Amino acid sequence: EVRLVESGGGLVQPGGSLRLSCAASGFNFSTAVMIWVRQAPGKGLEWVSTISSLGSGTYYADSAKGRFTISRDNAKNALYLELDTLKTEDTAIYYCAKCETQCLSNSFLGPRGQGTQVTVSS
Repeated sequence: EVRLVESGGGLVQPGGSLRLSCAASGFNFSTAVMIWVRQAPGKGLEWVSTISSLGSGTYYADSAKGRFTISRDNAKNALYLELDTLKTEDTAIYYCAKCETQCLSNSFLGPRGQGTQVTVSS
């Protein structure tokens, strides 16, 4: 059974930083394409970032470019998202997901975790 558990969210002021983590189990993590998506209040799921199985390829939504950094540690079955220069519009629940298809799109398919809340507010 695929299990994904996010952590690291919280309340941060605009301009601040957070590091999100995702602990994965129940599948061969080192061969999986992994993504981060988010859902802001009252909105649909928004693709944020994708990383290839070996970490050599990383991709970002325009809203995340230059501010967010995705990474992974296959030895630890862990996925990360570093959030820098946070803005109020980054407030959302952030989910990690094992992507099966459409991995650079809001239309991705694959199991995801329960999410971690990020709130950016002064």
